[in-house]
Amino acid sequence: MSPRSDNQDDLTDDAATGADRSSDPQRPSDHVDGTPVTPSPRDEGIAQPKLGVVGYLRFAWRQLTSMRTALFLLMLLALAAIPGSLVPQRQADPNGVVQYENDHPTLFPVLDKLQVFDTYTSVWFSAIYLLLFVSLIGCIVPRTRHHWQALRTRPPKTPARLGRLAGFRTVAVTTETVTPTPTPTPTATANGGADATTGLPSVDRAVTSAMAQLRKSGYRVERFGDSVSAERGYLRETGNLVFHAALVGVLLAVGLGGGFSYTGQRLLVEGQTFTNVLGSYDSFNPGRWFSQSDLQGYNLTLDDFETEYEETNLDALGQATDYSATVTARTKDGGTTTSRLGVNEPLAIGGTNVYLLGNGYAMQVTVRDGEGNVAFQDVVPFLPEDANYTSTGVVKVPDASPEQLGMIGFFYPTAVKQSSGAFASAYPDTENPMLSLQVYTGDLGLDDGVPQSVYQLSTKGLTQIAGRQSDTPSISMKPGETKQLPDGAGSITFDGVKRYVSLDVHRDPSQLWVAAFAILSVLGLLTSLFVPRRRVWVKAVRRTGSEHGEFDLEYAGLARGEDPNLERAVADIAQRHMSDLGVRISQ
Repeated sequence: MSPRSDNQDDLTDDAATGADRSSDPQRPSDHVDGTPVTPSPRDEGIAQPKLGVVGYLRFAWRQLTSMRTALFLLMLLALAAIPGSLVPQRQADPNGVVQYENDHPTLFPVLDKLQVFDTYTSVWFSAIYLLLFVSLIGCIVPRTRHHWQALRTRPPKTPARLGRLAGFRTVAVTTETVTPTPTPTPTATANGGADATTGLPSVDRAVTSAMAQLRKSGYRVERFGDSVSAERGYLRETGNLVFHAALVGVLLAVGLGGGFSYTGQRLLVEGQTFTNVLGSYDSFNPGRWFSQSDLQGYNLTLDDFETEYEETNLDALGQATDYSATVTARTKDGGTTTSRLGVNEPLAIGGTNVYLLGNGYAMQVTVRDGEGNVAFQDVVPFLPEDANYTSTGVVKVPDASPEQLGMIGFFYPTAVKQSSGAFASAYPDTENPMLSLQVYTGDLGLDDGVPQSVYQLSTKGLTQIAGRQSDTPSISMKPGETKQLPDGAGSITFDGVKRYVSLDVHRDPSQLWVAAFAILSVLGLLTSLFVPRRRVWVKAVRRTGSEHGEFDLEYAGLARGEDPNLERAVADIAQRHMSDLGVRISQ
């Protein structure tokens, strides 16, 4: 934010009155470090008035709406947004929040109580946001009123002594400096053009010519006797106000638009279809004024997922360089399109943007219980644990008989056996896929009414029949293999491996408004930075005792703020004016 536009009005007033403050011995600044004045006995009994409640409220309001406070709040808002980029947010990545809780069980409760995982809707972030909003409005309203008054005010009177201002120069208009011209007609002489004998331009013509030159250059002009006062650059303050008003527009659009927006996440396996209805989302975060009617009908089918890996650089071997999904979209009116969904390449459909957040492997398995019946047949997504996509997942079979089955699985895309006997993945692609399972029997607790994560299995009260804590080792399988479970619990078939993607569906009706206000704020800022605010004066000073009507022309300017081009601008105005009058400027 910039200082108030009237901060330098004192400079103009000094110039207009001719007051020389540099030589005034009574200036307060000259006595700041001087000898303190001994108060008189009469001053000792003076009691300072108290502010009172209204006075303190007025003081607090002025502090809140000051430029310094607004800048501080703007900086504080930027700092407050940092936690939102350091930790996962519930609204955008709920699975990431769950994973963060598993990885940092001690730190998570502290951060959760501080609302770090809901940064942009937290109490402290909202407080800063609202204070900045009020501060900006408190700054804009009085400045707009002041600017409107300034636009309707006449340019100030010409200062008495232009020599104290920037770019001052004086040019003598005499018989020696005026280029000889043909003798003007009597009509031209009568109209104040030039003297019929000497060819000198009259003072009136010089002032009128200066007014025309300045008006052509975009100045507002006013004549005061034998001088012209001109000013320009009000667009600078206009741009400044537009910039601040646009910031308020951004804050307002984000605040109101967030109430009508929603964000939802869905994990989609190859071949599966997602329908944009509330029940199809794995997690959903609506805005305050969200309605189910805001969900426009469309379907998305994940046809294929491809990943490109680094294969030439040995230091980065196996790192994903790019991945993309091919999806088929079907809208409510029956239209079908096939599109590519890539990193930072969202799909726009049904008033929403669909982003590709992550990917992984899903196991397609078939489980038969001890009686030979198919108790489970589905695709189970596994969560990647490292860069080589070693993944973990859980298979829960509540319909198995005679006992329910639970399995904790480990998937290795490119399985290699280490010296310790444990398996690991050496490459993220499925060069040598293998699935390892630890099998449990017993009551899975799914009928207790307590929600459970699909990626976790509580082994409390369960009996392990295959794995480290049993007499039977973990079951290791290749795609297409079938293995019998111990103790006649049934069998499991590893039908194959599929890829899945994690989609983020986001609707924000304020995006266009935010973009428009952002562009407007940039334009306003550029205008306020590059449009100079300046005043220029041209004054004709008659020479005392001159028989031929000779006079001097004085030029000077005053900038409001820094203006390194002011002197050059004054010189250009003088050059054009002299050229129009036919006066030679001596070097």
